[in-house]
Amino acid sequence: MMTRPRLGLVLLAGILFAGACAEQPPDLLENRWTYVSRSLREDSDVAEIQGIVETAAKAGLNGILLSGGFREARFEEPDYLRRLDEVREICDRNQMEIIPIFLSAGYGHGLDENPNLAAGLPVRDALFIVQGDEAQLRPDHEVILQNGDFEAATESGLTGFSSPETTGDVIHVDSSDVHSGKKALRFERFGEFPSEAGQLKQIVKLVPYRAYTLSAWFKTEGMDPPRPFSLGHIRLEVRGMPDGRRLQLLDPQIPTDTDWREFTVGFNSMKYEEVELSIGVATGEGGRFWIDDLKVEETGMASVLRRPGTPIKVQGEASGTTYEEGKDFARIEDPGLNHRLDHAGPPIRLIEGSLIKDGERLRVSWYHSLSLYRGQVSVCMSEPELFEIYRRVTELVDQHLSPGKFFLSMDEVRAGGSCAACKAQGVPMGEILGRCLTKQVELIRNVHPGAEVFTWSDMLDPTHNSGRKFYYLVDGDFDQSWNHVPKDLIMAIWGRRVRTKSFAHFSGLGFKTLGAAYYDTDDLEDIPGWLEVLKTTPGATGVMYTTWLNKYELLPEFGRLLKEE
Repeated sequence: MMTRPRLGLVLLAGILFAGACAEQPPDLLENRWTYVSRSLREDSDVAEIQGIVETAAKAGLNGILLSGGFREARFEEPDYLRRLDEVREICDRNQMEIIPIFLSAGYGHGLDENPNLAAGLPVRDALFIVQGDEAQLRPDHEVILQNGDFEAATESGLTGFSSPETTGDVIHVDSSDVHSGKKALRFERFGEFPSEAGQLKQIVKLVPYRAYTLSAWFKTEGMDPPRPFSLGHIRLEVRGMPDGRRLQLLDPQIPTDTDWREFTVGFNSMKYEEVELSIGVATGEGGRFWIDDLKVEETGMASVLRRPGTPIKVQGEASGTTYEEGKDFARIEDPGLNHRLDHAGPPIRLIEGSLIKDGERLRVSWYHSLSLYRGQVSVCMSEPELFEIYRRVTELVDQHLSPGKFFLSMDEVRAGGSCAACKAQGVPMGEILGRCLTKQVELIRNVHPGAEVFTWSDMLDPTHNSGRKFYYLVDGDFDQSWNHVPKDLIMAIWGRRVRTKSFAHFSGLGFKTLGAAYYDTDDLEDIPGWLEVLKTTPGATGVMYTTWLNKYELLPEFGRLLKEE
């Protein structure tokens, strides 16, 4: 015969059970992911993803952060959709959640649909002179670069250059191997001397807010390859003076072995009247290279941007008359728009009935794009068209994957704030970024209510990129950006050196977090440090094996470390 327990015992058991539950820490490893980036352009991408997913599943992971080429045009390709379906089936079989990562303002999501959505840098009042039915750039300030052909170079020094003080250590005068003239410079024995001995430097006067190119002829022999994510093994650097802000951040991609070839990089002078040019070895110790015929030149409307937030102004220098596109001159576009300044820009073509006169001096203002590293181009976060593209892509991602979690790829936004669209907002870059993230979250929640949304932390972190005074080509900084985003946005913390402060910053503001760990070392000695921070951080939701170089050999060991927690 069953007896009914006394009410007091039931209550006591309930209290003890509730207390035990309350004392249990939250599951810090609820999200156990690995990062996977594949374009899905080849069937081999699917096979590689399958291998990663199966390894991750055996290691106890439960999700892949998938960078899968999520662009609007890709969803119109039958083969892409087939491969995406296969990846989804592979993940379903292995009980692996797919978290799509997309909508990257920093890495140009939107440029496939409209390349003019790139962030723009201003050119102000460049001089164009009319000849016949078109006007071409006519620089009104001579760029004086001393001894750029190195013909005045001697073993005791380089006329016009402030560094090095003497040649003969790393930099040598070479009369036997030149591009033109009688002399070139040869760089070698990089690892035997301080870095300053291999840096060629000169101060040059320029006009603020103009577009320029820096070019030189190079020959290389047996050079060490550049490190991943660097600006190359030979650096063509331009810094604004006197504060030293870097204005040129494109890797010229000079081969490790090549005969004489010309390489050109572009930059905008921004507010600076003087810049320091610096050419020299950046990474590696082996091999040698030669340089000749160094030049700096003002350039025209290469990579001119045409969108509402980047207007063109053509004005008569003497009359002050502002001329009209479509009435006085034909629409200006750059058919070679590649976000570089390495080609001739379009002229201003007069049309029948134009008020512009032959021989007239024009002052022309426009905006151009500029790529960094090996082609990174940020989009303008203030241009409304961008969010129409993002809306359509979000709908497609949800239609084909229906994920419960989305990840906004909003890291390293390295340009913006200079164009008319950004200036019209009347707020700092931190708020422009916050508004962009808020719109992205709204787009996701409109198609998938209740979805969890993650993003990279760096642009919202004062100990990381939002705390930098000169952040690449950004006009302003991202200070206070974290105050302008939804509080239920989950922050994926990355960066070893700042992680403790980063977790504390976001946790203190009430944000949930995820640890984005690893980064392609040959061991996992850093992982226990990540796990220790996660244990002590309220709102930590998990950790990710984050590889940028497709190094998955340590994935099983990563999973073992997580199981021990």
